[in-house]
Amino acid sequence: MSMFLDTAKVKVKAGRGGDGMVAFRREKYVANGGPWGGDGGRGGSVIFKVDEGLRTLMDFRYNRHFKAKSGEKGMTKGMHGRGAEDLLVPVPQGTTVRDAETGKVLVDLVRKDQTFVVAHGGRGGRGNIRFATPRNPAPEISENGEPGEERELELELKILADVGLVGFPSVGKSTLLSVVTAARPKIGAYHFTTIVPNLGMVRTKSGESFAMADLPGLIEGASQGVGLGTQFLRHIERTRVILHVLDMSASEGRDPYEDYVTINKELESYNLRLLERPQIIVANKMDMPQAAEQLSSFREKLAADYDEFAEQPLIFPISGLTHQGLENLMEATADLLARTAEFPLYSDADMAETETYYGFAEAERPFEISRADDASWILSGERLEKLFVMTNMERDEAIMKFSRQLRAMGVDEALRSRGAKDGDTVRIGSFEFEFVD
Repeated sequence: MSMFLDTAKVKVKAGRGGDGMVAFRREKYVANGGPWGGDGGRGGSVIFKVDEGLRTLMDFRYNRHFKAKSGEKGMTKGMHGRGAEDLLVPVPQGTTVRDAETGKVLVDLVRKDQTFVVAHGGRGGRGNIRFATPRNPAPEISENGEPGEERELELELKILADVGLVGFPSVGKSTLLSVVTAARPKIGAYHFTTIVPNLGMVRTKSGESFAMADLPGLIEGASQGVGLGTQFLRHIERTRVILHVLDMSASEGRDPYEDYVTINKELESYNLRLLERPQIIVANKMDMPQAAEQLSSFREKLAADYDEFAEQPLIFPISGLTHQGLENLMEATADLLARTAEFPLYSDADMAETETYYGFAEAERPFEISRADDASWILSGERLEKLFVMTNMERDEAIMKFSRQLRAMGVDEALRSRGAKDGDTVRIGSFEFEFVD
């Protein structure tokens, strides 16, 4: 049996921008040709796109790295390098994307053909045409391309089914699903038969249709992570109507009413709002002896839980084996669905407290200073490192520009306040230079 893969970890890396070019016009009749180097092309971004044909995250088990191509270098005659194509990665509808480092939700991909840029391509470096000024009409300076964004993401898939079948293992959920839909689940008389949430489309006699999922079996303690617990519960979060399937024949020696109470407690302890969904009680295996007797006892116990004015859940006696009562059950389910709005998992109040979508955080501090064992100073930080990578260190003009940028960021001042002396070694990555006070 293959495990239903509803979570996956992937690495995405956007393409870096192409380097800008240093070039000069060297034409026979053009005096003082001037700069002619073009900009580099933009690196490709990595974009997730909803593909309704996908049902699982299985593809991501075999392919965990997604890398977009880099942009082309700038060319002479002021020509831009070609930008790289974006990398489109298809994901199943209902995929939630989190940043693996922070655990924050970046996006919920639930709409048809929805797209989201998970890693932006780097911009191309500027060619020397861009640096010409009246004071410096022939600059020997260009930029390297900006590195593409790189990050680790966690994907989580919640089955998008309108109706979810819940109940203890072996109560007949898989059989019910196979009878009312074209889904062909693997059926066996052992616990946790359904490890894959099977999904099928139901079409009623009156022409209504809806998606129904047979969700993995549940045992007491599921919300604490026992058995397949939390995995099961994750799949149920988005269903609008719950069919609570009970084995009325009590063939495994359990009391149907106790099963009913236990599973509702589980749903409650995971997320209180699961119980706000309308439930239909499906009294299955009515073809078995003792089933009728168990059903009347169940009805009495259930009635005792409600006062005379409260609305009790509907009970439908059926037999998955002999198909008795299935048509009425499906019609009633379609009717209840029509009256049940989309169910937001969080209320507006919850949303206000726990901002769900975060997007990507911008780097806060432009640089950080630390001290190495050999007493040299180390400069780090996303913004500073990006500037460094985009500087062409083979050209003096570019190095001068970089040192002016560092000064403008306040690096000199910060080093001085930390006690840096004239002649001290300062490092950015593997590049070393002397501090000049």
